[in-house]
Amino acid sequence: MKNQIKELRKEKGLRQEDLAAALGVTRQTIIAIENNKYDPTLELAMRLSAFFAVSVNDIFTMERDSARE
Repeated sequence: MKNQIKELRKEKGLRQEDLAAALGVTRQTIIAIENNKYDPTLELAMRLSAFFAVSVNDIFTMERDSARE
C-alpha cells in the first residue's frame, strides 16, 4: 500500500517527531509508514485522516499486485 503521509506532513511543515507526538506513536512508526514498510492499523489510519483532515482514501492507495492479475 502506498501513502501520501510524507507529502502531507511536509505541507504542514511538520517533522516526523512532531507528527509522531501528535498521534501518540514513535518516530520509527512514522518512518516505517512513510517508507511503505508498515501498513498502519485501521485506528491509526483514521487518526492520520482526522489529523490531516482528508479521507483515508486520499492518504492510502492500494498497489496493484501483478501476480494476482
